[in-house]
Amino acid sequence: MRLNDAQPKEGSKKRRRRVGRGISAGQGASCGFGMRGQKSRSGRGTRPGFEGGQLPLYRRIPKLKHFPLVNQKIYTIVNVEDLADLAAGTEVTLDSLLEAGILTTAKAPLKVLGNGEISNALTVRAAAFTKSAKAKIEEAGGTCEVVS
Repeated sequence: MRLNDAQPKEGSKKRRRRVGRGISAGQGASCGFGMRGQKSRSGRGTRPGFEGGQLPLYRRIPKLKHFPLVNQKIYTIVNVEDLADLAAGTEVTLDSLLEAGILTTAKAPLKVLGNGEISNALTVRAAAFTKSAKAKIEEAGGTCEVVS
């Protein structure tokens, strides 16, 4: 047997469908595409994932739970209750908190959260404050400065 003797198996090859060649051919006029509408027109139908104008699944999914935020800001956080042990009039920064032993690492900017109470006046310099933390520090007579 030679390569030119190779023939496809009987019945494995089907002739192509000739559409639009009259009613007797079985695929005349509308060519098996029905009457009218988007799917009967020439060219491509709809793209993959198209849901008829409804918000498609690939755009709905990220709104559900457990999807990471894109470009999320990461902070080194400290609560107001942790600052209560510092002496009045102290200037609180990321470096001073490391020296005091309140924080152990400083890989990101400082953010002050409002958990706990504070009674002494402090000057706090941080990248961000929560509303409650800012209110508690200023109520105690301290000041809050936002640094970049």
